[in-house]
Amino acid sequence: MSHSKEIIVRSATRADEQALSRLAALDSAGPLTGSALVAEADARIVAALPLGAGRPIADPFERSAEAVALLRLRAEQVSRRRVARPRLRDRVLGVLRAPLPG
Repeated sequence: MSHSKEIIVRSATRADEQALSRLAALDSAGPLTGSALVAEADARIVAALPLGAGRPIADPFERSAEAVALLRLRAEQVSRRRVARPRLRDRVLGVLRAPLPG
């Protein structure tokens, strides 16, 4: 991947299944399971990172280390946001449990 290519990081969708299967085969890896992030360059997936367990996969014929680094960074951001932000249910219950004034 040349340095001038734009890399787009996004969540994988069902429409990506065929491209991810091809990428896994190129990388001699098993298919990804569960949620994943993908990195696209020139409208083509060049790397993917499962959000659960598993290693990233990447096109061995592309310079994809930067794409994998971006995927790891985004996965860390997503993970931190999930931990830092209480769920709506927990926030509502917190308000309901608060003592009434007076």
